[in-house]
Amino acid sequence: MFQIRELEMIHWDFWQAIKVPLDSQIVTIVGPNGSGKTTLLDALRTLLALKCSGRRDYKRYVRNNRAQYAWLRGVVNNPQRAGGGLFPYLFFPATSDVVTLFCRIKKQGGDWVRQYAIAEGDVQLVDGVESQLSWLGVNEYRRRLEAAGLTPAIAEVLALEQGDTDKLCEYSPKALLDLVFQVFGDKQVLDYYQEAKLRLKEAEDELGKMEQQLTTLGLEAERLRLRANSFVEWQSLHADVIRLEQDVIPALRYVEQWDSLRGYINQFRGARRSLREKQNELDELDRQFHALDALLSSAHGGEQAAKAQYDEAFTAFQVARDVARDTEKLLKEAERLRALAASEHGSDAVALADQLAALKEQESQLKQALRDMKTEREQLSETQFALQQGRAPSPDFVRSLRAALDEAGIGHHMLTELVEVRDSSWQEAIEALLAPYRHIVLLSRDTDKRRAWEIGQQLRYRHFIVPDVEPAPRANAGSVLEIVDFRGPVPAWLTGLLNRTQRVRSVEAGAHVDGDWITREGFHKERRGARDISVRPGDHAFGEAARLSRLTATSRRLKELNEEILDEETRLQGIAGEISTLQKQLMGMQAVVQLAARQEEFALAAARWPDDEARAQQAGAAFAAAQAAWETARAQQADERVQHGRLADQRERLAKAVAQQLEQLARQRDEQSRLMRNLRAAKKELPESLASASALRELKDKFNSVQAVRYLIEQERQRLDGGDWETDPAILARRDKLANDYALLERDALQHRQDAERTGQLTDEARGAYINKLRATVRAYGKNLAKLGELSGIHVETELPHLDNDDLTLAQAGLTVRFNFDQKGMMGLNDGEASGGQQVMKSLILLIGLMMDESNPSGFVFIDEPFAHLDIFNIDRVGGFLKATEAQYLITTPLTHNTNVYGPSELTLTTRKKQPGETWAPVIMQTRRRVAA
Repeated sequence: MFQIRELEMIHWDFWQAIKVPLDSQIVTIVGPNGSGKTTLLDALRTLLALKCSGRRDYKRYVRNNRAQYAWLRGVVNNPQRAGGGLFPYLFFPATSDVVTLFCRIKKQGGDWVRQYAIAEGDVQLVDGVESQLSWLGVNEYRRRLEAAGLTPAIAEVLALEQGDTDKLCEYSPKALLDLVFQVFGDKQVLDYYQEAKLRLKEAEDELGKMEQQLTTLGLEAERLRLRANSFVEWQSLHADVIRLEQDVIPALRYVEQWDSLRGYINQFRGARRSLREKQNELDELDRQFHALDALLSSAHGGEQAAKAQYDEAFTAFQVARDVARDTEKLLKEAERLRALAASEHGSDAVALADQLAALKEQESQLKQALRDMKTEREQLSETQFALQQGRAPSPDFVRSLRAALDEAGIGHHMLTELVEVRDSSWQEAIEALLAPYRHIVLLSRDTDKRRAWEIGQQLRYRHFIVPDVEPAPRANAGSVLEIVDFRGPVPAWLTGLLNRTQRVRSVEAGAHVDGDWITREGFHKERRGARDISVRPGDHAFGEAARLSRLTATSRRLKELNEEILDEETRLQGIAGEISTLQKQLMGMQAVVQLAARQEEFALAAARWPDDEARAQQAGAAFAAAQAAWETARAQQADERVQHGRLADQRERLAKAVAQQLEQLARQRDEQSRLMRNLRAAKKELPESLASASALRELKDKFNSVQAVRYLIEQERQRLDGGDWETDPAILARRDKLANDYALLERDALQHRQDAERTGQLTDEARGAYINKLRATVRAYGKNLAKLGELSGIHVETELPHLDNDDLTLAQAGLTVRFNFDQKGMMGLNDGEASGGQQVMKSLILLIGLMMDESNPSGFVFIDEPFAHLDIFNIDRVGGFLKATEAQYLITTPLTHNTNVYGPSELTLTTRKKQPGETWAPVIMQTRRRVAA
């Protein structure tokens, strides 16, 4: 076996990092109690994967220093085996003189774990060496050490509890023999033999019970066999029914499911083709939509530019028109004065007064009309602004109700806010159908209905306030509901109206529809008859198209109002001038005097009139062109917005259709997979005789369908019910089972009897043969003791125990060893005649004899305080004995012994206690014996 040359410890117990040499035959570890002597030995035991002393383990030592890891490194020799062979070195394939053993301990998962490695040569523990080593588990590491000579017997000795190494002589002969057998592995084999005999006894008891059960079972089997004879005839007929139910029907059902699956697969392929077409159509719509989106942005910019040009041209036109109008008024005033001057002398004052009163009445009516038109223009401007912001204006009575509901904290929506028309070509029909319900109020919570109805009563709200709403149902094909989207829940009666009303192209097409219908133009047919319920575009209220339609109508009406207001204001100014003239005439001002006084003003007006008129005409033409351009841009933008909305609706509908079809295809694919799995499972359940395609075709040709087989089964059951049969189907199974159980039990009983007899015979023979191995073990141990006695000058005799193949003999056997010290006569192990030193010598001889192996003459031994209670002579005698052997000894001793304990030691290691307040213990001091030159 190998010997230890060096030990290095990092974070072991209270040693931070320490390296001690062990390259001597006898190494003495000395120090006061508690200074770490046993700790050093347990480090060596842990390095060799042995148990620590006492109740300690390696985790106790690595926890003390509070570090997260610890290292043990040992350098051992690697001698060449005497016989050579396939493994010429102890640590082959390592062939160097020494090898290095590593033990790495680190915290992992909350617990300490250890790993081992073996490296060739003297490898130092430096940075990077950890990644260069091949790490082994504990069992594999022990196997490598066993191959190097650290056998389980030696491992048992090295792991003896502290204090047991010097008390072996106190063992009784029986205890010593048990220890020898345990160290050499024979104890476990004897335990196995004893356990086998106990199991054999239990088997014999069970065999007696089995034979008794066999007799009872034979009587019951005979009774059931007699009952089953009357069942045979009925069984034949019943078996045919079972075959039809359990074999034929599943097989035919499998054929029918396979036919159904083929049709389902064809349907699935058609759906996939349809999906590809819709996806291609959706891609084309996406392209058109993005192109139109860019055009819409461009058109919006053009419309804004045209509006700016329109505003600029309108301002210039107003300025030029006012100038020309003022000049024209002066010219007309001059003509009027000339006409008055010509007829002034014959004018009647009463007629002039009547004319003045009529003009004032006309002026008053014209001002009232202007006020009404300006009020309408203001309302239309507000409506236009609201529509441009994306919201439709509401009447005053609606605004009043909504304000009251908001003040009361009642959540609500108008029906117009929740409706969106997906197909703008049907906008007119939907507006007509929903016109009576445009001011319906939908409550968010049913619990608010009482308070909401009270508010409606106070404000005399003449439209429905609805608390009962629900999500829209699935639309019928071709119904109005199919082209309407709701952003929230709505009344069920409203969706019912839209769902039962069909869309038709014309009245002629509607004549063939049984039920309610409506055309695009708003001609509606219901149970009471048919009528036109269309509404003006300006009254549209539902969806984006309605907003654009109302915006166009409002803008057109604003334009007309502005023109009418301009014309009426011009008329009003003319009437005001005439009234002023008449008032002047009536006050005594003469037309001749006025003409003379204003002759220069009238001359200048006549001179500039052609230029003013030309400028007014040019500004009017520019204003008309700018207005036409703005109207064109606005109409283009409206058309593109409508087309954009239509494309968005089509795109959304098509995307939903594609998503629905994808979902449907996924469900169909899952269903198809489920059907295929069911088919595979059903085919696995079919009998092998019916699983082939030819057998299934024959069944299909023979029975045609599952229904036909069921009819045949019914006929067979009528025959069974009409006869006097033994109808218990379990009789035959019970008979066969009991007969089979009886045969099996009879065979098992015979087999168990034979096995028990054979096992008993083999066990006795094997243990009898193993007795020779036990005798050889005892003889080898006796030879070891005699050889060690010769080295120590002590005559040792071993009395071989009586070993026989008998439980009592083996249980009472013991190993008697006698010693003769100084020719004073033989003494036993613990007979009280030996001195303390002789007791130590006895224990050392018994201990080292357990470790001696002819194939591994060297090795090492841990001995705890062998010199305790010895005098100087016996200390020298023990030291001489240790020197005479070939093993390496690691000996611990306290500081209180005589200095002769250091006599045999070539290397002395002195441990010291950790001082209070210090984190780490002091390093181990080394004292090496000087060798004479």
